[in-house]
Amino acid sequence: MGNFSDIIKGKKPVLVDFFAEWCGPCKMMAPILKEVKQDLGENVTILKIDIDKNPQIANTYQIRGVPTFMLFKEGKLLWRQSGMLYKNDLIGIINQHT
Repeated sequence: MGNFSDIIKGKKPVLVDFFAEWCGPCKMMAPILKEVKQDLGENVTILKIDIDKNPQIANTYQIRGVPTFMLFKEGKLLWRQSGMLYKNDLIGIINQHT
């Protein structure tokens, strides 16, 4: 795994999950993200960023609440949303950008 900026510059979409260990909704998103990865496989990279362990990245992207999701492709931010999401919603958003 390369560094964050290298990973988000890839040709395939990268879904970034900004989370915290103490966040209840973040814990509830973990199995949903696993299902998204199972459904989409190699069509997407899912990257989890712990905001407490990576404060520089969290500050750079002005993360104010968790979970916050961002979708990048070739270094461009394509979509951003905070709060819990359903599996089908995430898959739909990712598929719009593949």
